This record gives sequence, C-alpha cells and structure tokens, in this order.
Amino acid sequence: MPVTVLLVDDEPLVRAGLRAVLEAQPDIEVVGEAADGAAVIPLVRQLRPDVVAMDVRMPLLDGIEATRAVLRTVDEPPKILVVTTFENDEYVYEALRAGADGFLLKRARPAEIVHAVRLVAEGESLLFPASVRQLAAEYGDDGGNRAARAVLDRARLTEREAEVLRLMARGLSNAEIAARLVVGTETVKSHVSAVLAKLGARDRTQAVITAYESGFVAPG
Repeated sequence: MPVTVLLVDDEPLVRAGLRAVLEAQPDIEVVGEAADGAAVIPLVRQLRPDVVAMDVRMPLLDGIEATRAVLRTVDEPPKILVVTTFENDEYVYEALRAGADGFLLKRARPAEIVHAVRLVAEGESLLFPASVRQLAAEYGDDGGNRAARAVLDRARLTEREAEVLRLMARGLSNAEIAARLVVGTETVKSHVSAVLAKLGARDRTQAVITAYESGFVAPG
C-alpha cells in the first residue's frame, strides 16, 4: 500500500511542487490538498491520509493550531510533517511541541522531501535530529520545564529504556540502536514502545522533546 499524503499550504505553487515530487514515487500518493489549516480536520476525516504535510504559517489557522486540533479531535490521527521556509524557526519548534512528527524545509531537494515523508510515515527514527537538537537549544526550556521534568520523574524509566531514549535523541533508528546495544530489533521496538507509553508521548519526536526540556538530554 502506498503512503498517502494530504498537502496543506496557502501557496498553490508550493502544493504543486510537493505534489509533483511525491507523485513521481511509486510508493507515495497525494490524496488531497488544502489552502489553510482550517480545512484540515474534515479532509483528514474524509481521506484518512497517512501523512499531512502542512505549512507552519498560514493566514486563518496556522500549522501549530491545526496540529493541536487534529491530534485532539481525530481518532488515530495521521503523522504530521510541518513545512517551513526557515530552518531555525520558533514556529517549527512550537509545532513539534504541539505534536508534529517532524519538519521539512520548502527549499529541500526532491530526494529529501521523499525521504522525510517516508521516514515520518514509518516512525522508526527521528527526522533531522541535529536540527531538532538545535531548535531545542534555541527555543526549549533547557531543562527548566517543570512539567517535562515531572513527566520524566513519573515515568521511572529502566536503565535500558533511558539508554534507548538517549540514542533516540541522537537520531538512531531502531536497527541502529539494536546494533549499538547488541540486541534484536524487536527488542528495541519493545523498549521504544515502553518509553513512549511511560512518557505519554505519541511518537519519537515528542519523547525526544520531553528528554530535552526536562534536562534528561542536553541539546547543546
């Protein structure tokens, strides 16, 4: 089955460019488009895309609020990939905090766009870990987020789960973590699932944001 994608951007040229790149791939299908975040929820419910590629800045409802709305109101929500003009953008970090699974630059090369959609759909590794770390260093609470610290304290991660979380923050995939720890990939998947459940995180990105903001992992 192909990865299905909904494109959300107020610029028709951006949507057309993304559609052309993605539909050139045999395993990706663009199932719909919208010009603003306000149209996302009904389209997600109707089309059930695997991934929503959504501009972070739009006139009526931006990507941050649209992300929150989708995750709050849609059962089994899609993965959300925010699209931005600027890499070092506080809006992007707020979108990640709100629950987005990753971000993509509008100037990215076609191969990077395809890679980002596939990686977010799979959910087996962190997209652009160095950029997420940079955003956390610039806009995060640098260990001063009491709520994040409380979440981590309550989680009571085992030593192995803590190690897996640190490796997740470094951007290692499940297979790479398995090789590093000399265990099977299925074992790593079990540890990752346990970490997400204990942190109340829906995906790796949210777990890593919590790790940074609680001070468990230093973003610098």
